[in-house]
Amino acid sequence: MSRGYFADMSELKQHGGKIAMANKTLVPAAMAVKFPALEVNSSHGGTLKLPICSEENESKITLLCLAFRANSQSMIDSWTMPFLDKFKEPGDIQLYQVSFVDSWFLSLRPIKSLLLRVMKKSNPADSKDALRRQVLYSFGDHYDFRKQLRILNLLTGYVFLLDKFGRIRWQGFGMATEEEISALLSCTSLLVEEK
Repeated sequence: MSRGYFADMSELKQHGGKIAMANKTLVPAAMAVKFPALEVNSSHGGTLKLPICSEENESKITLLCLAFRANSQSMIDSWTMPFLDKFKEPGDIQLYQVSFVDSWFLSLRPIKSLLLRVMKKSNPADSKDALRRQVLYSFGDHYDFRKQLRILNLLTGYVFLLDKFGRIRWQGFGMATEEEISALLSCTSLLVEEK
C-alpha cells in the first residue's frame, strides 16, 4: 500500500490502467464482501454514507465508480456511458461516482465549502425521469478505505456493482472493453431480476 506516483505511472503506461480484467459473472451472494462504509459530500451540501442499502424492498442496485485522480475520469466514463444508455429508467438502479480529494488544504471547511459550491455549478441539473450519475466527493485521508478494497494504483478508475445489501457482486478497472461492458450490463440485469 505504500506505492508512489512513479510506480502508479509506470503501471499506467504498461497496462493503460487495466489492473485486471473485470469479472465475467456475478460473485455469489454468499461469497460477496460488503463494500466498506464511506462518507461522501454532494455538491448540493448534503452528506451521505455509502453504500446506501437496507433490507427493505426500496433498496437499489448500485454502480459505484471511484476516481482518485482526474485522469481516471475517461476510464469511469467508458463504463458509465454504456450503463446509462442501457438503464435509462431510475427504478431499481442508482449510479454514484465518487471523486476523492486527498489534499489536507482542500479538506479544510471553508475551502471544502467553496470547492463544493463551484462543483455544484459544473454538475448537470437534476432529472427525476431518467437514471443519472450522482457525482459525490470524499475529502481527507483514504488509506484505510483503499486498504480494505486493495486499491493500489490511484491513477486508474475502479467500478463496483453492489447488490441491495451493499455487497460487491462485480468489479472492473481501468478502461472498459466491449466484453467487460457486456458482462457489466448482463450482471446488472441479473441483479435486478434477483430482487
